[in-house]
Amino acid sequence: MAHLSRDVTPLRTGVALEVTTSHPAPECNSTRAAFCLHPWSWLGGSMYDPTVQTIVRSLKDNDFYVVYYNSRGVGKSTGWPSFTGKVEGSDLKELVHEFLEEHPQINSVTFIGYSHGSLIVTLHPVLPQHIKTSYVLLSYPLSPRGLLTMFNTKMYSSALTWLLRDAGVSLLVIYGDQDDFTSHSKYKAWTELLKKTEGAKAQLEIASVAKAGHFWHTESSRATLKRTLESWLMKVTAD
Repeated sequence: MAHLSRDVTPLRTGVALEVTTSHPAPECNSTRAAFCLHPWSWLGGSMYDPTVQTIVRSLKDNDFYVVYYNSRGVGKSTGWPSFTGKVEGSDLKELVHEFLEEHPQINSVTFIGYSHGSLIVTLHPVLPQHIKTSYVLLSYPLSPRGLLTMFNTKMYSSALTWLLRDAGVSLLVIYGDQDDFTSHSKYKAWTELLKKTEGAKAQLEIASVAKAGHFWHTESSRATLKRTLESWLMKVTAD
């Protein structure tokens, strides 16, 4: 049976983050890990967000190590949240580095970002070749991206382009066709551009969920999200 560990973890970036890790049962011999990032802290986002918790439960049920945490300035995490997301990207890199040092058996890592968290995960570089690296961008905040990042839109679009050009990357984009902030037509146009990225080599999959909004409030939308995510993960993280 999986067990949880909770800690306030000091990082070399100068902050300490409130981190929860779900450890699969030892007999599972799990080699897969996932890092889950929550929505924008300036609007109350935290690791206890209901959609984040839906994802966490799904990952736990499938015997992943699951790391989810409060970003700087949230809950027991120290420091102040930034307006650009750059330092949050650095925090994630340090957290991943420490986790992998403690769990050398890991051969698959998936970064799952919800809303603002999906911006931050794109800042994490692809891991060494012996570790499969996957990314899930859930409800990517396309329309408000400039406002959420102090107009550092180019930094995030460039980071995503680099991921798409890496043959070792698997990338899933999931959005609701009734998103509260980005229209279906805008998402559709954007995802078509992603598919046509010059030099793209990554395995890219797009999933539009009917009647789902940005917050995934309904039971049916969360059930579809869970099925879509689990099906994709089993495919791209298989040994």
